[in-house]
Amino acid sequence: MKQGIIVLLNGTSSSGKTSISIELVNQKEILFHHLSIDDFFKNFNEFIDKKFPDFKPKREVDDQVIAQIIFDPIMSYYYSTIKLFSEMGLNVIADTVIDNDKRFNECLDVFFDQPTLFIGVICSKEELIRREKIRGDRQIGLASSQFDKVYCFNEYDLEVDTEELNPIECAEKILSFIKSNEDYSVFKKLSKRNVSVS
Repeated sequence: MKQGIIVLLNGTSSSGKTSISIELVNQKEILFHHLSIDDFFKNFNEFIDKKFPDFKPKREVDDQVIAQIIFDPIMSYYYSTIKLFSEMGLNVIADTVIDNDKRFNECLDVFFDQPTLFIGVICSKEELIRREKIRGDRQIGLASSQFDKVYCFNEYDLEVDTEELNPIECAEKILSFIKSNEDYSVFKKLSKRNVSVS
């Protein structure tokens, strides 16, 4: 049995990744399993809230320290789960934000030997700000803060512009690419990036 396809959607918060993922899961031609990084963080937060309902930190912890202690290992667990699904022959939609060189390098390490279709989910900064305000469930300014880091990649197997195409059209474009049997070659050609140490 072949490895499952990894459809790696890279875009900022509010760019439309989850809406596209839902349409890919709902179509009947190719079976996909949707793994969102948001779900992994949500499950961790729900575990803490349920296990320790009166949890109150005794001191402030810097965001960078929290990232090193919790976020980075959760991201590693997420990437490993995606690879496991692929190894089991299951097609996976990876709905994530690659917003720094360390995460990009880890993706490259974990997915290098998998059939990975690297897709840029593109949206203008102005539209992202508008969507954030409408959603009401995202920190205002999150997408803007991610914009330059996420969209510094200029090589994808495929790009979908969510201002020009609705989620169904984006999903159809991705399916057409998969069915064309073109190689998913971009991810294998990318090189690791230098990680700056602060």
